[in-house]
Amino acid sequence: MKQLLVFVLLVAMLCWFMFAPVYKHVIIVRQAVLQKEVDYLLEIGANGRHGYINQSMIQESRNRMESRGFTPGELVYTIETTTGTGGTDATSPVWRGAGLSLKLTYPYQRLFVIDRLVGITVPAETDRMGASGMKMSEYVP
Repeated sequence: MKQLLVFVLLVAMLCWFMFAPVYKHVIIVRQAVLQKEVDYLLEIGANGRHGYINQSMIQESRNRMESRGFTPGELVYTIETTTGTGGTDATSPVWRGAGLSLKLTYPYQRLFVIDRLVGITVPAETDRMGASGMKMSEYVP
């Protein structure tokens, strides 16, 4: 019985050591893709022609993220400005010198199941990883 228990524990540890680096890379890549998308949206939204990030830009972003393996319905975009205006309306863009910030979050889902099996405390499946950024608007009417 002891040998069986030792075998099961050894196999569990072996699986954890083998697969832990793989899923950790998935987390790192997801985080990097989220940050890249935030930077891209801020670059487009805060340029001299826009001054806003509207729903069509967000929908295009969701389509790009879906092509990278994300579930579009689980992405949450939060847009704010330093002036307190919405930052999403094309009729009232953010003027030059005001900050346009974007926060993009996505749930961890079941990425930490292996760690939970070993006994490590992990984030809940509903917790979210995120990326954020701020760029000063360059829009001049």
